[in-house]
Amino acid sequence: MLLLFRFFITLIVVLVICHTLPGFVIDNLFEAFLFAVVLSAVNAVVRPVLVLMTLPITILSLGLFTLVINIFTFWLAGEISYGVYIETFSAAFWGGLIVWLTSFITNRYVWNTNLY
Repeated sequence: MLLLFRFFITLIVVLVICHTLPGFVIDNLFEAFLFAVVLSAVNAVVRPVLVLMTLPITILSLGLFTLVINIFTFWLAGEISYGVYIETFSAAFWGGLIVWLTSFITNRYVWNTNLY
Protein backbone atom coordinates (compact mmCIF):
# COMPACT_ATOMS: atom_id res chain seq x y z
CA MET A 1 0.00 0.00 0.00
CA LEU A 2 2.76 2.42 0.96
CA LEU A 3 4.77 1.62 -2.16
CA LEU A 4 1.75 2.18 -4.41
CA PHE A 5 0.98 5.50 -2.74
CA ARG A 6 4.53 6.73 -3.28
CA PHE A 7 4.51 5.44 -6.86
CA PHE A 8 1.30 7.27 -7.77
CA ILE A 9 2.58 10.49 -6.21
CA THR A 10 5.71 10.15 -8.37
CA LEU A 11 3.55 9.49 -11.43
CA ILE A 12 1.43 12.59 -10.79
CA VAL A 13 4.54 14.72 -10.27
CA VAL A 14 6.09 13.42 -13.50
CA LEU A 15 2.90 14.25 -15.41
CA VAL A 16 2.84 17.76 -13.98
CA ILE A 17 6.53 18.27 -14.73
CA CYS A 18 6.21 17.17 -18.34
CA HIS A 19 3.48 19.76 -18.93
CA THR A 20 5.17 22.66 -17.16
CA LEU A 21 8.91 22.16 -17.55
CA PRO A 22 10.43 23.06 -20.92
CA GLY A 23 12.95 20.49 -22.14
CA PHE A 24 11.20 17.52 -20.55
CA VAL A 25 8.93 15.72 -22.99
CA ILE A 26 6.90 12.52 -22.57
CA ASP A 27 5.08 11.08 -25.59
CA ASN A 28 1.96 9.69 -23.87
CA LEU A 29 0.49 8.54 -20.58
CA PHE A 30 1.79 4.98 -20.90
CA GLU A 31 5.35 6.28 -21.33
CA ALA A 32 4.90 8.44 -18.23
CA PHE A 33 3.78 5.35 -16.32
CA LEU A 34 6.86 3.42 -17.50
CA PHE A 35 9.10 6.37 -16.65
CA ALA A 36 7.70 6.44 -13.11
CA VAL A 37 8.36 2.68 -12.79
CA VAL A 38 11.93 3.08 -14.06
CA LEU A 39 12.53 6.12 -11.86
CA SER A 40 11.29 4.22 -8.81
CA ALA A 41 13.53 1.26 -9.67
CA VAL A 42 16.58 3.47 -10.25
CA ASN A 43 15.96 5.29 -6.97
CA ALA A 44 15.59 1.98 -5.14
CA VAL A 45 18.60 0.19 -6.65
CA VAL A 46 21.13 2.59 -8.15
CA ARG A 47 20.76 5.63 -5.91
CA PRO A 48 21.80 3.91 -2.63
CA VAL A 49 24.91 2.52 -4.32
CA LEU A 50 25.80 5.96 -5.67
CA VAL A 51 25.23 7.59 -2.29
CA LEU A 52 27.51 5.07 -0.63
CA MET A 53 30.22 5.39 -3.29
CA THR A 54 30.22 9.19 -3.14
CA LEU A 55 29.98 9.51 0.62
CA PRO A 56 33.35 11.32 1.03
CA ILE A 57 32.42 13.92 -1.61
CA THR A 58 28.99 14.33 -0.04
CA ILE A 59 30.53 14.94 3.38
CA LEU A 60 33.01 17.47 1.98
CA SER A 61 30.25 19.34 0.15
CA LEU A 62 28.01 19.28 3.22
CA GLY A 63 25.41 17.18 1.44
CA LEU A 64 25.11 19.24 -1.75
CA PHE A 65 26.52 16.43 -3.87
CA THR A 66 23.32 14.51 -3.19
CA LEU A 67 21.64 16.95 -5.56
CA VAL A 68 24.02 15.82 -8.31
CA ILE A 69 23.07 12.21 -7.59
CA ASN A 70 19.37 13.09 -7.84
CA ILE A 71 19.93 14.81 -11.19
CA PHE A 72 21.89 11.83 -12.45
CA THR A 73 19.25 9.30 -11.43
CA PHE A 74 16.51 11.41 -13.06
CA TRP A 75 18.57 11.65 -16.26
CA LEU A 76 19.39 7.91 -16.15
CA ALA A 77 15.71 7.01 -15.82
CA GLY A 78 15.00 9.23 -18.81
CA GLU A 79 17.70 7.50 -20.86
CA ILE A 80 16.42 4.03 -19.97
CA SER A 81 12.77 4.88 -20.67
CA TYR A 82 11.52 4.91 -24.23
CA GLY A 83 9.42 7.95 -25.16
CA VAL A 84 10.90 10.23 -22.51
CA TYR A 85 13.20 13.03 -23.64
CA ILE A 86 15.22 15.17 -21.27
CA GLU A 87 16.60 17.73 -23.69
CA THR A 88 18.53 20.11 -21.46
CA PHE A 89 20.55 20.03 -18.27
CA SER A 90 18.16 22.50 -16.66
CA ALA A 91 15.26 20.13 -17.33
CA ALA A 92 17.17 17.33 -15.59
CA PHE A 93 18.12 19.68 -12.75
CA TRP A 94 14.64 21.01 -12.07
CA GLY A 95 12.95 17.68 -12.74
CA GLY A 96 15.26 15.86 -10.33
CA LEU A 97 14.88 18.58 -7.73
CA ILE A 98 11.08 18.63 -7.93
CA VAL A 99 10.77 14.84 -7.80
CA TRP A 100 13.18 14.69 -4.85
CA LEU A 101 11.31 17.42 -2.99
CA THR A 102 7.89 15.84 -3.46
CA SER A 103 9.29 12.43 -2.55
CA PHE A 104 10.80 13.93 0.61
CA ILE A 105 7.50 15.58 1.58
CA THR A 106 5.54 12.40 0.78
CA ASN A 107 7.85 10.27 2.91
CA ARG A 108 7.58 12.69 5.84
CA TYR A 109 3.78 12.76 5.52
CA VAL A 110 3.46 8.98 5.30
CA TRP A 111 5.67 8.28 8.30
CA ASN A 112 4.09 11.00 10.44
CA THR A 113 0.48 9.98 9.78
CA ASN A 114 0.98 6.21 10.16
CA LEU A 115 -0.39 5.30 6.73
CA TYR A 116 1.72 2.17 6.75
